[in-house]
Amino acid sequence: MNMAGDRDQEATPLDLAARAGWLYYVGGKTQDQIAKELGISRQRAQRMVARAMADGLIRVRMEHPVSHCLALEARLRERFSLKVCRVAPSLGEGVDPVHSIAPFAAAEMERILSSSEPLVMALGTGRTLRATIENLSSMECEQHKLVSLNGNISPDGSASFYDVVMRIADKIRAPHFPMPLPQIASSPEEREVFYSLKPVQQVMRLAQGAGVTFVGIGQMNENAPLRKDGFMSAGELAQMQAAGAAGEIAGWAYDAEGRYLETGTNLRVAGVRVDPPGENLVVGVAAGTEKFEGLQAALKGGLLNGLVTDEPTAKALLT
Repeated sequence: MNMAGDRDQEATPLDLAARAGWLYYVGGKTQDQIAKELGISRQRAQRMVARAMADGLIRVRMEHPVSHCLALEARLRERFSLKVCRVAPSLGEGVDPVHSIAPFAAAEMERILSSSEPLVMALGTGRTLRATIENLSSMECEQHKLVSLNGNISPDGSASFYDVVMRIADKIRAPHFPMPLPQIASSPEEREVFYSLKPVQQVMRLAQGAGVTFVGIGQMNENAPLRKDGFMSAGELAQMQAAGAAGEIAGWAYDAEGRYLETGTNLRVAGVRVDPPGENLVVGVAAGTEKFEGLQAALKGGLLNGLVTDEPTAKALLT
């Protein structure tokens, strides 16, 4: 009698996928061995292993530093005066670089959060940071505080799918402070009304005093996240492009020199602007062709003193 097969007949598909992924990635078993162990066909074992990875049931993180990546990190630190730099190995052409850099960004977050000394960590929003949080290990961090840099509400009242602070708070059990604001107010006057509210002032002060900040980099081309996620109209995007917008951090657009624009939606962005960090740590997490212009400009303007990126982007930044 195949006890494993009897046992897993009662398991859910996710249970089976997790077990298959564990046996493959941790146990080092072949798909034939997994099929025999679980009492299923080889084809099903293959599907279960693939599902374990796709659904995030099993996470693989590289712990051994690649010498070429270490050399790139050293050069980037020197070139841009960075306090922290992590370069992830390339996954090759045609693969979203987020899959490469998110585990490295998560490892850097974990390193910082493992400190017993209380700290305030501020966070932006977006796809890359959300992927980072999905790769974060569960922790108990009641000594720390998490705070959003920006609001997460679009003009129609809906919330973005890529909010971060609530997700990370659930992962690490830390007090968290969402920014109770729209991403972009309808007018400068409306923004001032929001800024006059005591709860908003308290959260903004907390974010402004953060010792560590993690942000994504938004491109300002036709695929701009601000446009795709409904925070900015096509006309508003065109206006910012005409003004020279190269990238954005937490909704605030800047030019190719890393200087914030004093026009358009920047007059209505609600939340805390990430200025040159000084003694604090501001880590940008970005990679890929679309992110390059905005990332290069942010580094040139000194808006970041920490970076998580991948090999191709690192090489491009150093040319």
